[in-house]
Amino acid sequence: MRRKFRAKYEGKFRLKKEDVVEVIAGRYEDKGKRGKIIETIPDEGKVVVDGVNIATKHQRPRRATRATPKTQTGLIHTPAPLSAAKVMLVCPKCSKTTRISMGVTSDGTRSRRCTKCNELID
Repeated sequence: MRRKFRAKYEGKFRLKKEDVVEVIAGRYEDKGKRGKIIETIPDEGKVVVDGVNIATKHQRPRRATRATPKTQTGLIHTPAPLSAAKVMLVCPKCSKTTRISMGVTSDGTRSRRCTKCNELID
């Protein structure tokens, strides 16, 4: 079976690990939830958010050996990746969802800036 070619994400990826984001689109039960980014996947344009987009895996019990220790069995709930376009950054200063603009600090380095309160994010 041949794999489909997946094009590389070409948008600007300004979200980072440990950022707090809010889900703005997608499943009804996930919309409006806030969570911290666990992992970013810039090549695919996806993020993994804690407590959002939970996937359930059914794991059968296996016999434990020396090579494979006892693993968790039954229903295993793990967060699955979702598109970065479906989440929006929450500003740590004003606690509002905001788009990210790039600003130049006094020492000349580029940094992320909140468009609502105009404060530097990091």
